Amino acid sequence: MDSTRTELHISVRNLVEFIFREGDIDNRQGRMQSPDAMLEGSRIHRKIQGEQDETYMAEVPLKYTITGEQYDLTVEGRADGIFPDADGHMWIDEIKGVYRRLEYLEEPVYVHKAQAMCYAYIFAVQNELSSMGVQMTYCNLDTQEKKQFRERFTMEELQEWFLRLMESYRRWADFSVEWKRLRQESIHQLVFPYEYREGQKALITDVYRTIARNKILFLQAPTGVGKTISTIFPAVKAVGEGMGDRIFYLTAKTITATVAKETFSLLMERGYRAKMIQLTAKEKLCMCEEMDCNPQHCPYAKGHYDRVNDAVYDILQNRDKIEREDILAQAEKFQVCPFELSLDIASWSDDIVCDYNYVFDPTAYLKRFFGDGVKGDYLFLVDEAHNLVERSRSMYSAILYKEEFLEAKKLLKPYSKRLQTLLDKCNKTMLAWKRQVPENGYQIHEEIGVFYYQLLRTAGELEELLQKPVELAGRREILDFYYHLRSFLNIYDWTDEHYVIYSEIAEDGRFGLKLFCVDPSENLQRCLDKARATIFFSATFLPINYYKSLLSTNEDNYAIYAQPVFSQRQRLLAFGRDVSTKYTLRNRQQFLRIAQYIRNTVKVKQGNYMVFFPSYKLMEQVYEAFMELEDKSGDCADEVYCLIQKNGMKEQEREAFLQEFDVCGRTLVAFCVMGGIFGEGVDLKEDRLIGAIVVGTGLPQVSNERTILKEYYDEHEQNGFDYAYRYPGINKVLQAAGRVIRTTEDRGVILLLDERFLQREYENLYPREWSRRQICTVDTIGRMAQKFWEDDSYDKS
Repeated sequence: MDSTRTELHISVRNLVEFIFREGDIDNRQGRMQSPDAMLEGSRIHRKIQGEQDETYMAEVPLKYTITGEQYDLTVEGRADGIFPDADGHMWIDEIKGVYRRLEYLEEPVYVHKAQAMCYAYIFAVQNELSSMGVQMTYCNLDTQEKKQFRERFTMEELQEWFLRLMESYRRWADFSVEWKRLRQESIHQLVFPYEYREGQKALITDVYRTIARNKILFLQAPTGVGKTISTIFPAVKAVGEGMGDRIFYLTAKTITATVAKETFSLLMERGYRAKMIQLTAKEKLCMCEEMDCNPQHCPYAKGHYDRVNDAVYDILQNRDKIEREDILAQAEKFQVCPFELSLDIASWSDDIVCDYNYVFDPTAYLKRFFGDGVKGDYLFLVDEAHNLVERSRSMYSAILYKEEFLEAKKLLKPYSKRLQTLLDKCNKTMLAWKRQVPENGYQIHEEIGVFYYQLLRTAGELEELLQKPVELAGRREILDFYYHLRSFLNIYDWTDEHYVIYSEIAEDGRFGLKLFCVDPSENLQRCLDKARATIFFSATFLPINYYKSLLSTNEDNYAIYAQPVFSQRQRLLAFGRDVSTKYTLRNRQQFLRIAQYIRNTVKVKQGNYMVFFPSYKLMEQVYEAFMELEDKSGDCADEVYCLIQKNGMKEQEREAFLQEFDVCGRTLVAFCVMGGIFGEGVDLKEDRLIGAIVVGTGLPQVSNERTILKEYYDEHEQNGFDYAYRYPGINKVLQAAGRVIRTTEDRGVILLLDERFLQREYENLYPREWSRRQICTVDTIGRMAQKFWEDDSYDKS
């Protein structure tokens, strides 16, 4: 094959699911009709394959290349099995694990049969056979019951069918080849859009080199180094050199996603040709009053698959930068679901900006990219990656509450006595466990195999009920319970030495059994292995070995510390030595001292300040003390305007809160919570914020889960307290402190209030740009701040 020719590759599964899908989106049937259910059957594949004789060939790689005028298109995949029958005729075996009861399956699902027919055609061509047999083997994932369908085809029948399939795909292949040519040409001409900051060129080179070597990089990138452009630009250039084909920019927050989108847009303005999309949550895209995805309740769900391919092709011909408004307009024009439309557009996009979930979450990841186990030419850029530790623990954990079974039992009482019995057994098992839990404690479960099989039988019976043409009162609640049950069962299949299974009585009185993923590194690595290279980056990535151990299992990952660009003279970094927020020392005297610290700091210079606390309770206690001091002062001319963060603030309330920082001519003190919506991702430049006061070390509250984390890492010869408390806490502190100096024009005060910050264990965790720090008391902070603001040696130029 000519190496200069353009090559396209598509998996057999993606090809047939894309071309042959039709009909409605319908959430009323559980997952038994969904192709996604098949992804959970790998253990069934292995079992069935292992039961065959020596003539049965399992997991046979097959590929077929069609040579065209402009490009070569390769269709490839793995046949589950190939075997001869007694007469010597060859058969393709396509195995599908399903949840539905097999007596309801009267014929094979067409996309599954089409997948097998593709393999049959390829194998027949390669072995010059005149006919092939296709066997569809369905196996119930719960009962392991099997059902098979068989059909033989002549070579002529297979060839005619396959050529029609490829003709249906041709316009998409033509588009892909032509667009890739334009993209690559544009990247070769692309230059960096700014003057390089100090150290930035070396940083970009490091990112590029990591991608070239197919490695993982952990990048500590202090504010101001331009981490977004410094990761996106080398990734784009790497794509131009054939070292990747699609960039996923992954983030946990909307504001950082917006910055990424703006950066891609900037490169497009400079000549970069790419299809770029930002994926938005389903709830934010739904055009119905109530999100109920079936043809009875949603006009966009009815016939969605009949029209969606045309909707995708149309928007690709007319838009490069595809945003929320474009997706909604296109969905309205073609009467399709906007969320599903956005996922299909992503399949043809070069740059995808999205939440971590779309790559890492087992219940939400993009199966069209990552579901079939084939490694892609993907580049992962993971922004604010410090957030991924706790997020991934949540993704790979699951919990069931005893009360769920009682509620399901009430809903299902009119429909199934057997389900009543099964739910009652589950409830009794959990009740017995509940009685063993110590007061305010938890119970570790070394083994829950019997309960697992109770859940399997319950889920199977629910499947059967949901498939019947019966109007169920509370169907949505029943479906929610079913999905929750399935999620728990799927996570249980992953449990190993990185998990702890425990039960506890929650604060609201509910009894829960949790599969707690203590160490998510192995689960994350499975996802990372599907990419060509990954860049993890954050402004707060210390200690780096902590993050390296929890986000990947590789031993040869790179780590670099980007050169800070701001002068230490731009800020006053002070540590209060005469104050503590230890829980045992919290009292009115300490609250008043913290309040006096705040007052002495903000009275020196008019402007906006943020004060961060480890909890809402402590924040409210100090706020009351601060207002008491203000009332006593009686100085109306020097009055301070105060804001206080509320729990569960909506987007509009958050925006109104931040708009207060645009008001000039006053002193504003905003009381906030560390690690919350204002603790990171907020970019208040220049005079919009001139001070951050961080109260306390940010240690997470003591809980059963934190105790389990501590004990787990102590047992694994790590410092359990550091892993469970200190490291997550210092990250919140560094993020909060990082709100102040955002540009080379900024000046500001950073004040840390807790005597523990002076301990060696904390000093070892500070970034190198914190080498210039001072110690103060409540009586000296005012003079220290005054001296800082009057210092003329700072040159803004």
